Amino acid sequence: MKTTYEELLDSFIDNALREDIGVGDHTSLACIPDSAQGKARLLVREPGLIAGVNIARAVFNKVSDDIIVKVCLPDGSTVNPGDIVFEVTGKTLMILQTERLVLNIMQRMSGIATKTRQYVNRLHGLKTKVLDTRKTTPGMRFLEKEAVRIGGGYNHRMGLFDMIMLKDNHIDFAGGIRKAIQQTRDYLQRNNLDMKVEIEARNFKEIEEILATGGVDRIMFDNFTVRDTKLAVEMIKGRFETESSGGIKLDNIRDYAECGVDYISVGDLTHHINSLDLSLKAVR
Repeated sequence: MKTTYEELLDSFIDNALREDIGVGDHTSLACIPDSAQGKARLLVREPGLIAGVNIARAVFNKVSDDIIVKVCLPDGSTVNPGDIVFEVTGKTLMILQTERLVLNIMQRMSGIATKTRQYVNRLHGLKTKVLDTRKTTPGMRFLEKEAVRIGGGYNHRMGLFDMIMLKDNHIDFAGGIRKAIQQTRDYLQRNNLDMKVEIEARNFKEIEEILATGGVDRIMFDNFTVRDTKLAVEMIKGRFETESSGGIKLDNIRDYAECGVDYISVGDLTHHINSLDLSLKAVR
C-alpha cells in the first residue's frame, strides 16, 4: 500500500520536531511563561517565489490546535523584501518551538520554486515542459517536488515505484536495449502493471535500436549536444515522447527546447539550491 501525502507529511513533521526539540526547548521554557500568548510575522528579505505556506500551517497545527495562521501571500506568490507572508498568533512557546522548522522548510521550498520559475520563464511560448529529477534531499523529496510544481515545473516521478526508467546501468546489466525492453514488458504483463516506460539513449545507434524494438513511451537523450538533440527529434518524428537531460542549465535550456523535445529534466532545480531569505519575527 502506497503512503499518502498526508501520512508522509505527518511523519516528516513528527521526526523534524523530535530532532529539534528532543526532551524540551529549554531556552524558551527558561524565560517564557507557559501561559504567554504572542504573535509573529513571516517576513521576506529577498525577491522570489514563496512556497511552503501550507506546510507551515501543518507544522503549527501539529503542535497546537489553538494557533491561528493568517495568510497574506499564498504559495506561488511573487514576493519582495518587506512583504509579510503570514501572521501567526497563539501560545508563545509553541511559536518559538516551531520557528526554525518552519523557516527551514519554507526557505528551501521557496528557493526551489524561485529557481524553477526562472527555468519555466526561459521556455515561454514553447511546448517543452521542465521536469525535476530524483536528486533530492532524503526525507524531503515530496516537499521539494511540491515546490517544483508551485514554481510551474512538473514532477518526473516520485521514486522508483511509479514509473519504469531504463537508464544506462539497467540496459548494460540486462544485456542491451532489446533485452531490457522485452524483460520490462514481460515484467509489467506478469504483474498486471500499467506503467509508463522511459528509456535512456546515449547515442544515435541506441536510438535506432529503440525505434526498431518499440515498447516504450519516452526516449531520453542523455548528454546530447543541441545539434544532436535536434537530429534525434527528427529521427523519432513524434513516434515517442522525447526528453533531454544532462548538463542543461538556465543559459542553454531554451536552445534545447527549441529542438522540439517534449520535456527537459533538470537536476539543478533541487540539487543546487540557494534558499530564499525569510525570517519569523515577533510582533510587539
